[in-house]
Amino acid sequence: MSFEITEFQQRITKTKQRMEKEGIDVLLLTDPANMNYLSGYDGWSFYVHQLVMVFIDEEQPFWIGRGQDANGAKVTTWLDENHIIPYTDDYVQSTVKHPMDFVCNILKEMGQTHLTIGVEMDTYYFTAKCFTQLQKGLPGAKFKDATNLVNYVRIIKSNQEIEYMRNAARIVEKAMWEGVNSIQEGVRECDVVANIYHAQISGTEWFGGDYPAIVPLLPSGERTSTPHLTWTDEQYKAGDPVILELAGCYKRYHSPLARTVFIGEPDPKVKYLADVVVEGLNATLDAVKPGVTCEEVESVWRKTIAKSGFVKESRIGYAMGLNYPPDWGEHTASFRQGDKTILQPNMTFHLIPGIWLDHYGVEVSESLRVTETGCEVFADFPRQLIIKETNLLEGA
Repeated sequence: MSFEITEFQQRITKTKQRMEKEGIDVLLLTDPANMNYLSGYDGWSFYVHQLVMVFIDEEQPFWIGRGQDANGAKVTTWLDENHIIPYTDDYVQSTVKHPMDFVCNILKEMGQTHLTIGVEMDTYYFTAKCFTQLQKGLPGAKFKDATNLVNYVRIIKSNQEIEYMRNAARIVEKAMWEGVNSIQEGVRECDVVANIYHAQISGTEWFGGDYPAIVPLLPSGERTSTPHLTWTDEQYKAGDPVILELAGCYKRYHSPLARTVFIGEPDPKVKYLADVVVEGLNATLDAVKPGVTCEEVESVWRKTIAKSGFVKESRIGYAMGLNYPPDWGEHTASFRQGDKTILQPNMTFHLIPGIWLDHYGVEVSESLRVTETGCEVFADFPRQLIIKETNLLEGA
């Protein structure tokens, strides 16, 4: 396991405290990151229905999932065999029965049919069918939305979690250099991404990498005007800006990083936008410290770039760390107007104040930890528009 049992027990205790405050008797967790956080379960089985079930009066949670994945639970979790409950394969993608029917039957066997049950209503892996089958199978239960209940437990990291994120930062440094150095006029975008993937998974001499929750995002040319495009099999051209948004991942903990490259003599408009983004990013990093709110941090960015005439209405960062596809974000605090979350030590964020205009864009980001007095930036990588003709790349 990636953590001592005592750390899992502490997480369970904090989760139960939130459950008690919300009046929840049993919590059904289908978010793979929350399942991992409380049980240690780690497998690519989230394409079928699975969950971790936490009772307010039970020491261990229960893992419920597909039968062929039960041994995976035995291998990766701290749970004893009595708390690993598999369902048979005829539940998988069936048109006549559903895994939540199985969950209902388990609760009936336990005599727990009139409880207040918390469910993660707004997660990727809890479907409308899941909810309707639970309602149908447990008509005496009261259901309550418990979206992000565990996410907010996760928002403050342990020292061990921080070490894993530092390892992820060493991986993303390597992957970013590999991507930047591979980008050349005439090189195919897909070949650059292949090199990035190799660096992400091979990791370092001391530890290997895991698969990140998001694939490398590498738009080029006019495609840099939007943030979430991947890559093509086209060749890079002189005069292209290229955005690289990547993450290192270690034991499911992430350290994202974004940089922008320009192939050839930089377009003055792109260079100016990059200067604005970097200046704003530096000022914002200086503002991060315990006791300030997320919206106060965002306001520093907003005021810093105001003189440039650029405006960014979207958030400039978000809490992140442990996760699975399709997102490394934690879905809790964001650096944006209206978010009054107070920063505390060992909160971790991806600060990404990218600006995307009609025909081009620039991203420069950092992942960070809130410290006792300010912030720790996880990765060590030049914070600037990277121009391929400079000597910057030779020392990578």
